[in-house]
Amino acid sequence: MPVDQQVLRAAMRQWSTGVTVVTTLHNGVLGGMTVSSFTSVSLEPPTVLVCLNKDTFAHHLVSQSGIYAISMLAQGQEALSQRFAGFDPTVTDRFEGISFNTAETGCPLLPGAVVWLDCVVVNSIQTGTHTIFLGEVIFAQTNPDLAPLVYHNRKYHTLVEVG
Repeated sequence: MPVDQQVLRAAMRQWSTGVTVVTTLHNGVLGGMTVSSFTSVSLEPPTVLVCLNKDTFAHHLVSQSGIYAISMLAQGQEALSQRFAGFDPTVTDRFEGISFNTAETGCPLLPGAVVWLDCVVVNSIQTGTHTIFLGEVIFAQTNPDLAPLVYHNRKYHTLVEVG
């Protein structure tokens, strides 16, 4: 018998993670959402994955375009994380007023991030309510002077060196 959804949610809140915004572009339409389900898969070929809920606009655009970018947010970018998470229902265009760069695919790369990755979807796996999009990284850039934004148990945190 599967575990209760609320029990699983409570358990998964205990996993600390960086905060990323996945962005995409299809036929001139921009999409983006805050995502914690992101990880590196392989260095050869360079591959990462994101898991997107099938009910989201960003999922639809990534499915259609076959491209996405990752902006790993930095400390101090909590408002950007909240904006792309859709917590403010008055924000209808998540990109309004935000300047951004693009790389190879044309997907938006958000300013001030710790890392930017530009990806082409090489495979997708349907599972339950989500799709796992495996993307080959065709562009990567880091901003190593910044610390990442960290999320744990429904709160943002900062990293502290130990030792």
